[in-house]
Amino acid sequence: MTSLPSLLGDLDPTSDRAVFRQIADQLREAIDRGRFKEGEKLPSEAELVEHYGVSRMTVRNSFSILQGEGLVAAEHGKGVFVRPRPPVRRLASDRFARRHREQGKSAFIVEADAAGSHPQVDSLEVKEEKASQDISTRLGSVRRVLARRRRYLLDGRPVEFATSYLPLDIARGTQIAEPNPGPGGIYARLEELGHHLDHFEEAIRARMPSPAEVKTLRLASGVPVIHLIRTAFDTEKRAVEVCDTVMAADAYVLNYQLPAT
Repeated sequence: MTSLPSLLGDLDPTSDRAVFRQIADQLREAIDRGRFKEGEKLPSEAELVEHYGVSRMTVRNSFSILQGEGLVAAEHGKGVFVRPRPPVRRLASDRFARRHREQGKSAFIVEADAAGSHPQVDSLEVKEEKASQDISTRLGSVRRVLARRRRYLLDGRPVEFATSYLPLDIARGTQIAEPNPGPGGIYARLEELGHHLDHFEEAIRARMPSPAEVKTLRLASGVPVIHLIRTAFDTEKRAVEVCDTVMAADAYVLNYQLPAT
């Protein structure tokens, strides 16, 4: 490792900023500048204590700040490591293109292929249930829906989980109601049933995760989630599916192409 004086600066004794925050600032800057690479171990507590002339508790408080920001992760008995950057770039303008469905690829597989990652789906549940008020409104006042819940993994890491809600008059008794809907996913099956997709509407917000979401996505401390609700419309302007998705924010970069006219 390059010597610490060349990687990190000195503390400013005249600053009103707390010492542990100054140390966190310097480590954050070193990570942002690539002085510490993804997956690389940060200097140990002992090394930082010696470099800055501070207590171990001060260094631990600095690490806690970076963990809370989702920049680093502590591994018991090994040290503190720089967390990987988002591996997937979600290309919103392309991921639902019909050509992908015609090739037998769902949107998640398209993203995984672009990232060079191995996709998996687990925790699959398919059942009929009463629609919530919000889902009912989005689907045109339906009372019951077919719900498809699943968790998505890339290279073994959970990155999102989603629930698709479809009107029963469309989905009941079709392959959409099967655990494996077949090549191209449920959108390919909808089009085979005559519901040719016209457009999608998405509402996106960032928030901190619930305890259940932290467990399901195995989120590190301080990592937020991206909550996305998408409604699919067919060419008759009917809402044929609502997908409620929660994504680990440190696993994705959302890319959009916007027209200039």
